[in-house]
Amino acid sequence: MANSPQAIKRARQNKKRALHNHGQRSSIRTAIKKMLKAISAADMDLAKKAFKEAASLLDRFAGRGIIPKNRAARYKSRLNARLKKAAS
Repeated sequence: MANSPQAIKRARQNKKRALHNHGQRSSIRTAIKKMLKAISAADMDLAKKAFKEAASLLDRFAGRGIIPKNRAARYKSRLNARLKKAAS
């Protein structure tokens, strides 16, 4: 347990930030699922729009440090490959 006032405050901030970051990561997963659902429904227009939205979220959160940059790049690469495969 934190003893000093500064350590108590840092623990409180860390808990609050962890909760916020968890919500952000959840929105990424939701955007990815939305794109995959559009691909499985063979709706290419919606899939392209969902990919653009997911890629934007991934880039934004990677820039903020919520997810690692390489993970964002890997997700975007795999999603783009699925999109191209479904389009052909």
